[in-house]
Amino acid sequence: MTTESISFRQLKLLETVGRVNSVRRASEECNLSQPAVTQAILKLESQLGVQLLIRSTSGSYLTELGRIFHHRAERFFDRLRDALQELPNSETALNLDIAANRISRSQINCLIAIFAAGNLEAAANELGLVPTSVQRALRTLEANVKNTLLNRTAAGLSLTPTGMNFGKRMKLALQEIEAAQNDIEISRGNTRSRITVGAMPFGGSFLLATVLDTFVQEFPNAEIKIVSENAPELMQSLSDGDVDFVVGLVQQDGRENLEYIPLADTCFHIVGRTNHPLSFKDNITTEDLLEYEWVVGTRGASRRECFEKLFEGTSGPHAPIRTSAFTIIRSLLESGDRLTLMTDYELMHQRDYLQALHYPAITPVPAIGITTRKDWLPTRLQKHLVDEISAHTKNSAYVISTLSTEPISNGRHQRKA
Repeated sequence: MTTESISFRQLKLLETVGRVNSVRRASEECNLSQPAVTQAILKLESQLGVQLLIRSTSGSYLTELGRIFHHRAERFFDRLRDALQELPNSETALNLDIAANRISRSQINCLIAIFAAGNLEAAANELGLVPTSVQRALRTLEANVKNTLLNRTAAGLSLTPTGMNFGKRMKLALQEIEAAQNDIEISRGNTRSRITVGAMPFGGSFLLATVLDTFVQEFPNAEIKIVSENAPELMQSLSDGDVDFVVGLVQQDGRENLEYIPLADTCFHIVGRTNHPLSFKDNITTEDLLEYEWVVGTRGASRRECFEKLFEGTSGPHAPIRTSAFTIIRSLLESGDRLTLMTDYELMHQRDYLQALHYPAITPVPAIGITTRKDWLPTRLQKHLVDEISAHTKNSAYVISTLSTEPISNGRHQRKA
């Protein structure tokens, strides 16, 4: 069963019954007959394959699984009301509730499809509907929320800035219902669930690779999708709800809707190939570094910020290649005398091929960690993965601290054959 078959009306009725513990009182609050309320919730239970309510002469009470679903339904309606409140010309709380009751699942599905596809024609194709049906749904939604959501552009009918923001907010709201179903399935012993993780180009990829090997053995039915992009793109994907959380260097980019959770500090080192000419020198100066070509990170990344700080007040070294692709960086470093910046954690995985040079600590010191949306409530399976990543990161930090007490190779480290 997909959550798309669950209507907003069913969600509202369950939320109300669970809140007032009574079908009769819920029917009065929602202006429906008791049989209509009972039938809607029975259908929801059938769709989910679980019992949500215990009926008795004293009232109707949520089961354990019912409480899981009810909490997510409450979060869904909180997000819906917040999204309506953010719209221009939003009115009183009473009118917001009226608008929320008029919005249908099909209207929001069409809105989110246009948000994802970019224009109405592509969204209709994705939904398997004719464009006029999608346009009709959006016009009805516009009337319900009293805002213009569509406008005509060179690419066809697309969302206005207001429509884009509303579509993003509703996409995040609907993820609460998907999460509810996932938690219910996990409670029933079915771990078939999808988790989408953003991996920062360097530390995030290494960290996930080591954790996922154990995780998929423990949860073989889980489907893990890894999204690798540069830092600004990953933060945007996280904000839009395209990834569940991001692992890697914490990017304090000032987004108010994101929460940054540092797990361990990881210093940047200047790194080159083994037996790099500068590896034989103990007192490396900035002038020495300026003589070599550098591979630097893309703008907006912590690595790039540290690079610019390192050469502040100078014209900087020749740095024609800017990339976050680690395999490319390693190949470039191994094939010549280029230099780059690399964290403790990254270097730990490359000690046979690359080495840190003798140079004072570079500030600011970044942290490796997890970034989530501020009000994100993970499913049980997502939380389990986050906990494993946290534990592994802290353990790796201890290993790194022991390695850092070893003297840095002074050109005597030989590559493996």
